[in-house]
Amino acid sequence: MKVKELMNTKYFYVNEDKTLKSALELMNTNGINGVPVVNDNLNLVGMVVKADIYRFLVEEGHYDTYSVKSVMSDKVISASGDEEVEEAAIRLRENDILALPVIENKKVLGIFELEDVVDYFLKAKS
Repeated sequence: MKVKELMNTKYFYVNEDKTLKSALELMNTNGINGVPVVNDNLNLVGMVVKADIYRFLVEEGHYDTYSVKSVMSDKVISASGDEEVEEAAIRLRENDILALPVIENKKVLGIFELEDVVDYFLKAKS
């Protein structure tokens, strides 16, 4: 089975110039732990997770004025919609992460999460 068959195409993202406060509010409102970060052309430029923001809050600063770009990870581990679920699952595990943005030509098509892997294996077992 391919990643594109399991990925969630209803996902949230944040622009790199938005404030950390707005990114955290988006995550809290929607019960998610991280979002892809895009530029004005909607090209993937990073990933930000709550832990990135929380680490920043330990340092002195104003999270309601700093941009997402200031704390996001720009070395994004992603997936292709055409790759096998097992390959993407291995990358999730090896990198100890919960989600992979699914991209094509730098554009985010969806999100592939650990829950998708669990659902895949549970469905295969039944």
